Amino acid sequence: MADRIRKVSYYYTMVPHRPGRGAKVLAALKEAKVNLLAFSGFPSGAKAQLDFVPEDGAAFVRAARQAGVRVSKRKTAFLIDGGDRIGACAGVIGKLAAAKIGVTAMDAVSVGGGRYGAILWVKPKDVARAAKLLGAK
Repeated sequence: MADRIRKVSYYYTMVPHRPGRGAKVLAALKEAKVNLLAFSGFPSGAKAQLDFVPEDGAAFVRAARQAGVRVSKRKTAFLIDGGDRIGACAGVIGKLAAAKIGVTAMDAVSVGGGRYGAILWVKPKDVARAAKLLGAK
């Protein structure tokens, strides 16, 4: 089975790197019934960056504002899903490397049932080229 690669919108916010800050934001989104296709959080100095890939960007932005969470402007990433196999990410990364497109970050996970999912970021100047190269919809 071929991987499905989608170009998706994402937003991020910076919060103090303290226990419970991410949980508070996620709870507000849950309360507003905002569905996330992906979420990633990681430390960045004394703060933490929270990245959100919402199913509905407008609903996400409204809910974040209502919860008092300042989010970035819309940005672009790639969401990948496919059959789990040895080297599943290697092919995607290899295509980008061969085209001299650097990967800013990638998170991948086996989700069970023989499937895997990943989120991939490239620099904004490389999004169009990466999308074409990867056949992203």
